[in-house]
Amino acid sequence: MPKAIKSADALAEKIVEWGVGQKIETCFDRVDKMKPCPIGETGACCKVCNMGPCRLVGKNAEEEVVGICGASLATVVARNLVRMIAAGTSAHCDHGRDMAFALEATAKGEAKDFQIKDVKKLYRVAGILGVEFEGRPVNDVAKDVAAIFIEDYGRQRGEVSYVKRAPIKTQERWKKWGVTPRGIDREVVEALDRTTIGMDADPDSLLTQGLKTALASGWGGSMISTDVSDILFGTPGPVKAEASLGIFKEDEVNVVIHGHEPTLAETIVDVASEPEMIAYAQSKGAKGINLGGLCCTSNEVLMRRGIPTAGGFTNQELAIMTGLIEAMVVDVQCIMPAIVTVSKKFHTKVITTSEKAKIPGAQHIQFDEHRAKDIAREIVRLAIDNYANRKVQGSHISDKFSVIAGFSHEYIAYMQGGRWRASFRPLNDAIMAGRIRGVAGVVGCDNPRVPATGIHKYLVMELIKNDVLVVTTGCGSQACGVAGYLTPEMALENAGLGLREVCEAIGIPPILHLGACVDNTRILTILTAMAAEGGLSDEIGGMPGVGIAPEWMSEKAIEIGCYFAASGVPVIFGGKMPSPISASKKVERIMSDVWYERFKGCLVFEPDPEQILAKTLKYIDKAREALKLKKYEPGRFGTERVLMDMAARRELEKSAAAAKPHVGIY
Repeated sequence: MPKAIKSADALAEKIVEWGVGQKIETCFDRVDKMKPCPIGETGACCKVCNMGPCRLVGKNAEEEVVGICGASLATVVARNLVRMIAAGTSAHCDHGRDMAFALEATAKGEAKDFQIKDVKKLYRVAGILGVEFEGRPVNDVAKDVAAIFIEDYGRQRGEVSYVKRAPIKTQERWKKWGVTPRGIDREVVEALDRTTIGMDADPDSLLTQGLKTALASGWGGSMISTDVSDILFGTPGPVKAEASLGIFKEDEVNVVIHGHEPTLAETIVDVASEPEMIAYAQSKGAKGINLGGLCCTSNEVLMRRGIPTAGGFTNQELAIMTGLIEAMVVDVQCIMPAIVTVSKKFHTKVITTSEKAKIPGAQHIQFDEHRAKDIAREIVRLAIDNYANRKVQGSHISDKFSVIAGFSHEYIAYMQGGRWRASFRPLNDAIMAGRIRGVAGVVGCDNPRVPATGIHKYLVMELIKNDVLVVTTGCGSQACGVAGYLTPEMALENAGLGLREVCEAIGIPPILHLGACVDNTRILTILTAMAAEGGLSDEIGGMPGVGIAPEWMSEKAIEIGCYFAASGVPVIFGGKMPSPISASKKVERIMSDVWYERFKGCLVFEPDPEQILAKTLKYIDKAREALKLKKYEPGRFGTERVLMDMAARRELEKSAAAAKPHVGIY
């Protein structure tokens, strides 16, 4: 029997195998040792009070088994899921809060190392928020924008400001079903309040609050983070970079930036290119300073600065195992404490930079936006000083893949119509004509419970073969990058003929890197723009689009999936089985059938990659049928180009003259 692979990233797999021989334990080893609790993994364990934990199991648990307080199995499963939503929302929205504070400090002149880099984006955001910007100093506008964002966190009545960005019909659905978010923090607090002992016991009511909480992130904190990052560091456009665990250089100081927030990462990029810092590295025997990234901090500087990426979540220990990393600098979220354990076998220094994410055994250097460059220089100098300490030979790899990343909402619109006529009309027309079957967002974590990155790779290739345009963010985008899938040439060779022709005409690849996991909000604004453009659905619900999290592992993924479901997008979660709601058929029915009826979106769990593909295409085709679009026919569009002689041209002209006039772009 062939040996089961741990990672579908071939270069990662080589390092994993090398680590086994060196007796270096990674998440891929621990996942084999740590078997999931069969009760907790289905959502059937309640531990919100000290009478339990209560394990609601049995042949007829759905109908007969209750906890000590009398809570039903469906109530417990719903509570557990809502708590996951609240935690995921807290993580993404706290990120957004930090970005809002950074914008405020920059506008006030307190964070002197930052500036407003995209004034046009600031003015667009100001217009959405109702902030006057004509004839006013840029920093005054930025102060007012930051104030509204910060106010959205503590808002007690009304609604989060960005709700108004959604299509009117989508907003009406939210109001009808009571899920319009008020203040960001208020929804998280209420979610936790409702799920405590003795509170809300109605599964539908609980899950409705879960959607409301998730929307506070999707159309609140996460969207705020995306927009502020664009304002401060520039709205992304396509940039060429490299991806793989082979990005590290033997003759340079290698610094890895890992986590999710762009403020420190952007500053490190600036500092590492300073002549004085490069000279200091050379004085220690290195040729220069090489930066690389992991997870979503990597995506932030990849899409704006072209900094190479070593991959997503499951590659963080493996990066250290190359033996080439002087410093791994982390901020917040998705950071394995195990990187400190692995680092002790090498010379790598792990440096934490946030009060919210300290790790025992790591060196802590607190980041402060008010003295950003001084702190960044301290970190880079520490890494340079560590260059001489390389002792243990790691698993060196040199293979790398080119990637094209950084497709923002604004740039995709620009590519379809130019500076003065930016639009989503060509994309809408291509979908209506059937050249593009639909759109799929393949996003989210990679997970060692499955061959990591493998489901991502399978789905994106099968989807583009079926003329489905793929957009990707977070570790999903890095799964594509380290596989070499983010090059237009490679992807176009595998795309269906209709999708290929459209991509070539517009000038985009069929797999679009949109950024970090908070940048899933770019997908929301793209869908909103498509609805406004006309010809398809007049709301997000009903669009021929699907969201997929093939290997999810974080509570943040649950929150993202729920705000897409509430916005009107069918969402499929893959990976391990059973799912965290599988103990209750009632909860499964609410999240699939009831949500679909109310919002035209839903969230379902499906571990089989082939079934994920089949369900995705079914949702897309169902939407096309409901919109009365042309039925998608594989291979209908696109033919091999042939050189025609004069006789063939005359025959073609003769046939065309006899045919009825063709109306429309396609």
